[in-house]
Amino acid sequence: MKNDEMNVNHYSQLISHYKNKHGFGQFCPKAVLFDMDGVIYDSMPNHALSWHQSMAEVGIEMAPEEAYRYEGMRGVETIKLKARQQWGRDISDEEAKRMYDLKCDYFRHCPPARKMEGTQELMQQIKADGLTICVVTGSGQHTLLDKLTSDYQGLIHADLIVTSYDVSHGKPAPDPYLAGMRKTGTKPWETIVVENAPLGVQAGVAAQCFTIGVNTGPLPDAELINQGADLIMPSMKELSAQWKTILRLLSDPAPLR
Repeated sequence: MKNDEMNVNHYSQLISHYKNKHGFGQFCPKAVLFDMDGVIYDSMPNHALSWHQSMAEVGIEMAPEEAYRYEGMRGVETIKLKARQQWGRDISDEEAKRMYDLKCDYFRHCPPARKMEGTQELMQQIKADGLTICVVTGSGQHTLLDKLTSDYQGLIHADLIVTSYDVSHGKPAPDPYLAGMRKTGTKPWETIVVENAPLGVQAGVAAQCFTIGVNTGPLPDAELINQGADLIMPSMKELSAQWKTILRLLSDPAPLR
């Protein structure tokens, strides 16, 4: 069996499982919600180093690889969680915000993050297919947020970005993706989520969207699968290459089986 035929069968099975799991008679793709760090930008190495250095300065141990596990969670929530684990007490929002500002300062001194290979080509296909693109990020890093509309001109629009400032509960809660669907005017059976982080996958799944986990970091695929990812891809470039097939199968009105 050719690789293309194997992919079609594999994708078809996973999509059928998703529809059955949620009881959706059909899927009508209208919007794609993208995470930012590790999906739109190859920015996670900078975040990992910034978290490690800034938390060490305030007395919290956070290995660089931990940034990938907490990615998607609002920064102040990550800090409050780590402080509770290591200090045995809760810290205030104000104290956590000061620590997060320090992390942001470290991040600002990192080299500029490059665009993730394959993402722009994928977005161009999505736009040509008539779907709406929305960015849903747990970040509040203005240095990246301000670049989105210029780096992806004509593809990403300022009124279709959800940030950490737009929700009270960040990923893994479904709130960010629910906010994204409000912005795009879509329902779960009309929405695809593209995520690279376990907590982000968990959030997309909780919102009942078809959630594609793209493993662009050092974590094993199992960490995305265990959070319920409906489909795993090895890179944004590969997702772009397979997009037409995935979209066609998602749009197939075949009944549940």
